[in-house]
Amino acid sequence: MKKYKIVDMTSGSPLKHILIFTIPLVIGNLFQQLYNMVDSIVVGQYVGKTALAAVGACGSMNFLFFSLSFGLSNGVGILVSHRFGAKDEQGIRKTIASSYYVLTTVSVLITTIAFFLAPVLLRLLDTPSTIINDSTAYIRVTCLGILGITLYNGVAATLRALGDSRTPLYFLIFSSILNIALDLVFVINFNMGVVGVALATIISQYASAVVAYVYAFRNVEYFKVSKEDRKADRNYIKQEIRLGVPLSLQSSMIAVSCLVLQGVVNSFGENVVAAFTITSRVEQLVQQPYNSIGTALMTYAGQNIGAGNIERVKKGFWQAAGLVAGFSCIMVAVMYIFGAGISRIFVSDAEVIKMSYTALKITSPFYLALGMIYVPRALLNGCGDAGFAMINGITEVAGRILFSHFMLFFGFFGFWSVWVTTGATWLLTSIVCMLRFFSGVWMRKAEVSPRRRLHLTVPRALVRKA
Repeated sequence: MKKYKIVDMTSGSPLKHILIFTIPLVIGNLFQQLYNMVDSIVVGQYVGKTALAAVGACGSMNFLFFSLSFGLSNGVGILVSHRFGAKDEQGIRKTIASSYYVLTTVSVLITTIAFFLAPVLLRLLDTPSTIINDSTAYIRVTCLGILGITLYNGVAATLRALGDSRTPLYFLIFSSILNIALDLVFVINFNMGVVGVALATIISQYASAVVAYVYAFRNVEYFKVSKEDRKADRNYIKQEIRLGVPLSLQSSMIAVSCLVLQGVVNSFGENVVAAFTITSRVEQLVQQPYNSIGTALMTYAGQNIGAGNIERVKKGFWQAAGLVAGFSCIMVAVMYIFGAGISRIFVSDAEVIKMSYTALKITSPFYLALGMIYVPRALLNGCGDAGFAMINGITEVAGRILFSHFMLFFGFFGFWSVWVTTGATWLLTSIVCMLRFFSGVWMRKAEVSPRRRLHLTVPRALVRKA
């Protein structure tokens, strides 16, 4: 086998493995969020707050469409990590080969639905008439990039499942720099407005997908599948769907709850939409270390579940939780001290800046709760507890809908209820995640190679003690 840097996380220090794996993920996710933020900054500074609101109004809807395919990509990565931990090389190749059929088919289907449903959903969300045309144009162009980003994520998830978080970082850096350059060219030089920003995004997404696939086929032996492996295998496709669909539903239900909240935001007018766009972008940035630690833990848990080492999985969980707690405290201080300056980066409107700063002070004390959604959710997903993914999604949907409409109906907090709802939903969801972890049910949910399944049987007594 051609030499390729694969990291076995089934031995050695859990904290060291998680930290080393997390650092490239944090950098990569920050670059990914950077070009999302650049979209907002370029639009806000060079086109205006109306265009910024138009892009922001599409955020939750884009999340809905993209999350359906992201879940399947993550499902592929989890299965690969299980099989790597179980030392099942043929299983890894067949999983990768089967993923081509699943990811491509689902992406094309979602793109078609998104393109035609976009204007209908925007009207249902009570999108202001001043921005609905720009919002429709933006989302229709960006949804054409679903196939590119899904294929890229399929490769990236597989490489991460093999313990390699550095290579996907290089792809993201390339994509981010390309996106920023194209943003400036299309918006400033060609005056293409929100369409230019969307076009820059999808070009960079397809470019990263091409580069990722070329690299993987040339350098990673597992991607060099035989004709036999390339044949559609119903069992492997079923496994990917059985694990990926709940993850997709989890993300899509969270996206639906965000859409409901977006509808509430839209009802308060353009300034609140612009402020919500800014705080959402900042919170997405803050979430990246949580997301990165979670991804590292998911790979770590998947490999160790594949190897049958449950105690090691639990040890890694608590060390990851400690990292999240430390980062959360730092971020609360940053938002209270520098929140106004951060808001000013996006827009020059004084009222929007003041509103955004106050909103950041409302949500930042809940950052620890947000982080403690990512850590247990990652462990549970990495261990194959797919059923909980849907329960978790339902919790977020229920929380956002109930909190937002309750406060809106009774007039609590006015438009500030938007951000109070966000914090309360994070708190509720984190409690549900931790209850699932302490239940120990996840220890009996691993999806691994049949020849290793016997070694992963967990005594019921152990589950009750967890």
